[in-house]
Amino acid sequence: MEFRDDVDLDASQVDDRGSSGGGGIPGGGLTIGGGLVGIVVLVVALFLGVDPAGLLNGGGSDSTASQPGENLNEKCRKGSDANQSEKCRVVGVVNSIQSYWQGALPEHFQQTYGKAGTTLVSGTWSTGCGRATSAMGPFYCPADRGVYLDLGFFQELEDRFGAKGGPFAQAYVIGHEYGHHVQNLLGTMNRAGRDRTGADSGSVRLELQADCYAGAWAKNAVTTGFFEAPFTDSDIREGLDAAEAIGDDRIQERTQGRVDPESWTHGSSRQRVHWFTTGYTTGSPARCDTFTGAV
Repeated sequence: MEFRDDVDLDASQVDDRGSSGGGGIPGGGLTIGGGLVGIVVLVVALFLGVDPAGLLNGGGSDSTASQPGENLNEKCRKGSDANQSEKCRVVGVVNSIQSYWQGALPEHFQQTYGKAGTTLVSGTWSTGCGRATSAMGPFYCPADRGVYLDLGFFQELEDRFGAKGGPFAQAYVIGHEYGHHVQNLLGTMNRAGRDRTGADSGSVRLELQADCYAGAWAKNAVTTGFFEAPFTDSDIREGLDAAEAIGDDRIQERTQGRVDPESWTHGSSRQRVHWFTTGYTTGSPARCDTFTGAV
């Protein structure tokens, strides 16, 4: 996965907030917009073995920053910067994803795309959906149309979930989160309702569709002008490996020693690989209808 050295990056789409101090999340209430944020928070909490009740009761004021973020507008200007810096790579991936959806959303769904910002965070912080913590992993908050990302999650993906990692594994995760933004714009999130768990649940269907959307972007990423060439087979294998590593069955087997499909929230390893591959092989987000028929 290599960026064109001379391509201009738009670092305004990514905000590096740095790390915040504080030893916990004060008590209070979390406003869950449309019921969806509860799903997103819950499934990520379950992924990481965190008590979701603790996360969903967040509140209070921001902690004092113990390490300020970097000025990405100065650091990340060209594709060559993205080839050298992880944070600039995030900028480049976000730029490419949003460029793709600016064309794909009108073409396939007759709707205008509105951009979503990405915030790099660590520790605890406030969002439009309430208080958040790094233990939640990457997530999308529809209330402020923002993706929140702790780069430490990718090391966790390797160390705890056994993924091979790599630049495209990161790109897949970011593409998945922006898939949730597309669902928010299209109103698809409302279709999940409060159907939050189970192999055939609305939550699983949302997550698999986001995987498929990530695959559709990956197929078309070179057309956005940010990359030197289409992604290689090795790149795609990184993404498939990450998708497989965070399947509900794989995580349950690793953390609980048993598989319980009735508690699934994201789908099995096989399903996640299947739907990413569907998006990638067809290159069409219109083929990502996970709400019709079996998944």
